[in-house]
Order: sequence, then structure tokens, then C-alpha cells
Amino acid sequence: MVKGFSHYWTKKEVRQQLSVIRGEISPTKVIVNAKWLNSIRKCWMEGNIWIHHDRIVYVGKELPHKKNGTEVIDATDNFVVPGYIEHHAHPFQLYHPLTLAQYASERGTTTLINDNMVFFLLLNKKKALTLLDCLQKTPATMLWWARYDVQTELANEHDVFAYSNIKAWLDHPYVVQGGELTDWPKVLQGDDSILHWMLETKDVRKPIEGHFPGAGEKTLTQMALLGVDGDHESMSGEDILRRIDVGMTASVRYSSIRPDLPKIMRELHEKKFSNYDRLLMTTDGSPPSFLENGMMDHLIELAVEQGVPFIEAVNMCTYNVARHYHMDDCIGMIAPGRLANINILSSLSTPLPKDVLAKGHWVRKNGISCFPVQKFPWDKYGFEPLKLDWHLTEKDFHFSIPLGLELVNEVIIKPYRIKMDLTLEELPAERDESFFMLIDRYGKWVVSTAIKGFGKNIHGLASSFNNTGDIILIGKSKRGLLSAFEQLKKQQGGIALVDNNGEVVSSIPLPLGGIMSELSMDEIGEQEKQLKDALKQRGYLYHDPVYSLLFFNATHLPYIRVTQMGIFDVKKKKVLFPSIMR
Repeated sequence: MVKGFSHYWTKKEVRQQLSVIRGEISPTKVIVNAKWLNSIRKCWMEGNIWIHHDRIVYVGKELPHKKNGTEVIDATDNFVVPGYIEHHAHPFQLYHPLTLAQYASERGTTTLINDNMVFFLLLNKKKALTLLDCLQKTPATMLWWARYDVQTELANEHDVFAYSNIKAWLDHPYVVQGGELTDWPKVLQGDDSILHWMLETKDVRKPIEGHFPGAGEKTLTQMALLGVDGDHESMSGEDILRRIDVGMTASVRYSSIRPDLPKIMRELHEKKFSNYDRLLMTTDGSPPSFLENGMMDHLIELAVEQGVPFIEAVNMCTYNVARHYHMDDCIGMIAPGRLANINILSSLSTPLPKDVLAKGHWVRKNGISCFPVQKFPWDKYGFEPLKLDWHLTEKDFHFSIPLGLELVNEVIIKPYRIKMDLTLEELPAERDESFFMLIDRYGKWVVSTAIKGFGKNIHGLASSFNNTGDIILIGKSKRGLLSAFEQLKKQQGGIALVDNNGEVVSSIPLPLGGIMSELSMDEIGEQEKQLKDALKQRGYLYHDPVYSLLFFNATHLPYIRVTQMGIFDVKKKKVLFPSIMR
């Protein structure tokens, strides 16, 4: 039997916890005069909360017999709720997982259930799973998914998705779900490899998360038969109801490209919806600038503004989540045996806590953030500055593919027939077209075409930030592409925008493998805002260029993508124009 996350404490630790209840030893902390949320009964109760190190050991009217060295916290006139849970985090959106964990924890979101894609793709199995153990040593509770598909076309896909790799992830106690399942059409069309992993996931009592934008009743019914337990892609109140009606848990999303939560809750309330037990909430991997108002604390606030009762809004990112993941014996409520992830609120109108305990450690106290700062050894796990020890030459700037990319919003790309003369050194300023290149991060292959809709006056942009860490170049000028690439080499990964003189207009260095920054959320957010402003000045029409860059090779979105294999037709599952070896 695979151990789940609830197998957290050793026999010795459990014996010590029992000794606290018997009055033989003192608890490490006691919260007195607490008005605490009973998540199951959905009411406020009054009493005291005993904590021993990282676990709640008692909740009730009694005080401990021994309090030698016990820290006593008076919660008079305050409200105590469980630490919030973000169940659908993508912790690699310029920031790295611990940067997000610190920022989230200091605002009351003490548990993150994270996408594993970057670790899965870039690290070998032993190194990746050792990293999960190391990340868990911080006050934040860091849990993970196990991907079945990678949302792009890889040159070495069969090696990546070997049996031993997937099995090891599914069996890990900090991995608590399968998915998200983006390549569900492949399963419906008869592919048994993903179906096998789905059944394995159910065997170890872990839920499966879907990815079903725009799915109708028939598709959702088939997904339920395949064992999918939840989905976060609802874009309307009707979408939420369809998922609930087939027995799924539905997530209400408020993200940078889908800020749907207020609209969805209004539509649900118009339909007299009042049972929130199968609803969760998520920020769905938003970039730093979007999160400046907070994490789940902000979503609770938005939900309450739309008429969701406060306790229900809290449950949507605490108890409901824990129950969905079969972890309510360990997290998600104020009760004996649960992790001491606790938020103390000054009032019910302010979901941002004044005090936060994460695994029994203070990470916010008296309104001041105090998450312990530590230098994490990312280089030990292979996340070092990107060394691009190869060169672009004139022959690389050969554009002969007749099919171009048209960006019609942040993330949707349609094909178009190129009529421009791409032998030109620089494309006409009045045309909404630029050169586009995707190049292997090791310089082995290249895909060269044109793009519409990304900007009218971008001299040169280079980025190593995308799902696979390969190199994207965009610009009106071939000289600009080269200049941006040289800047990317100089800063050893990230995003670089240059002007006509080769000067850097905006830069986001990402020294951890070319995909993650070591700066704080506030600092990365400022860099992101500068990049967005600079791109908008140069004709970028949409709100979120970070997601545009991330998803150029993401085959879970229509209609065409640029992948390691070449330009790919998502619907037909076919490479239209292959990548060219250099």
C-alpha cells in the first residue's frame, strides 16, 4: 500500500503528542480564548487550541496542566481558521516554488498543491523526488501532481514517460493527485498508456484532475467514467453545474488570463445555487504582478463580495480541498491530529490574517511577515544559470515555411498563410508581422516562421521561459533577433527585449535553468510590469505576455503550436512542418 501524505508523524512523535494530552509534557504553543471555525459543522466555537511542534493536539475548553516553556497566544476578539490551500499551483511562473510558498504562506495560504512538470521534464527521477523531500522541510506544506502528459511534442517523449518514472511519482507520499489531464482526447481515441496511469492513480486513492475547457455533458460523462474527479476549467456558472452534475468537484478560477470568479459566482447565485461543498477556488498559476493583491485570502474576499457566506468561502480553500484530496485527517480544519496550519484573523471582513502559523512556525506575526529566509541549494539539483555555448549564424535566419502563427489572444494561436517576403533583413513597420524562431536550448534544431498579433514594433525579443526551456526569438529584424539572443546568453537565461541600437529595454534574468528567478515576488513583479509596459508600447495587444511565451509550445491549446518536433496541428495531432537540424 502506498503511503499517503497523512502518514506524516513517527511513532515517537505520536507518543509525545499523547503525552501532552495526558499532562505529562507541555505543548509548544497554546492559542487561548479562540473563536475557531468548526469546518464540518460550519459554525464558530470558542475554546483553546493546543499545538505540539507542527501538530494540533487538542481543541476544546480545557487548558494544559503543564505549560513549561509553552508560548501562549491570546486570540480574544479574533477568529481562527485553517491555513488556506491553493490546490492548483503552477509554481514556476518566473518565480520558483519556494518564492511562491513564502509569499503565499505569509498571506495565509500555507499549503500548495503544485504542478510537477518542470521537475519532471528537466530532472531525473531520483533527483526530482529527492527535491520534493527537501522542499517539504520549510514551514510551507508543499504537495505535488503527477503528470500523465506534457502538453507539448517532445523528441524524447517515450523516455520521459517510462513506466518507472510515472510509477515513482504516483507512489511518492507528497504526490497527491494525477494530472492535470490535458491530453484526454488521446485517451478517448484508444490510447491505453494514459488510461493505465489513471487507473493506477485510483488504485492508490489519489484523485485525478482534468483540463476540459468548453467540455459538454457527453465529454464530461466520459471523463467521469475514466475516473476524473475534478476540473478547474469552468468559464461560467453553467460549466460549474455540468461538472457537479456528473459527480466532479469544480474549481472556480481567478487567474491572470481567466479572472472568472466574480462572474461565475453571480451566475450561480442567479440560479439559486447555495451548496458550496463541491466547489474549490484557484489562482491557476498566475504571474507575480497578478498576485500582488494576495492568494487565497484575496479569492475569499472576492467570493464574499459576490454573496458567498464567509464560512463557505473559507471552506472552498480549506476543508473542501482537504476532503477532495482525502487529506482532511491531516490538513484543512482546526481539529486534533491536523497540521498546525492556522490563520488568526482580526475580523471576518479581512481574510488576510494578522498572524499565520505554518507547521507550527510563525510565518506572519502581528501583521509582519517572518517566513524563515534560507538559501536553497538549487544548483545541487541542476538548476544553474543557462549556458548557451553555441552561436547563431546567418544561415539560421532562413525563413521558408509558408505557414505562420497568428496570436488571437494571450494563448490561442491560429495558422495563417504567409505572403510577406521573409528574405528581407527587416519586415515593414506598418505590417503586424514579425520573425519567429524556436531553437533547441542546446542548439541542435530550429523552427523558423512568422508571427502576427504579438507586436508591431518589437526589434528583438529572446526568451528561455516556456514549457520546455527552449529558446524563443521574436522581432521585426534579423539583426534584432541576433542582438536579443546575445543578450540572453549574456544574462544566462530569462527574457530580454532590445531596441534598434541593441540596448536592453527590459530584462527578466532567470538564473535557475533559464526558467526561474531567485528574486522576491515583489521584485519579479516589478520586472514583469516593466516588460509588459515595454511590449504594449511596441504593439502587444493583450494583457499577459508571460503566458503567451509560456504556451507557444503547449499542445493542450488550439489551434497550432511550435514544438520540438516542428509546427504542430493540435486537432489533427500532426506535424505540419518539421523542425530543421542545424
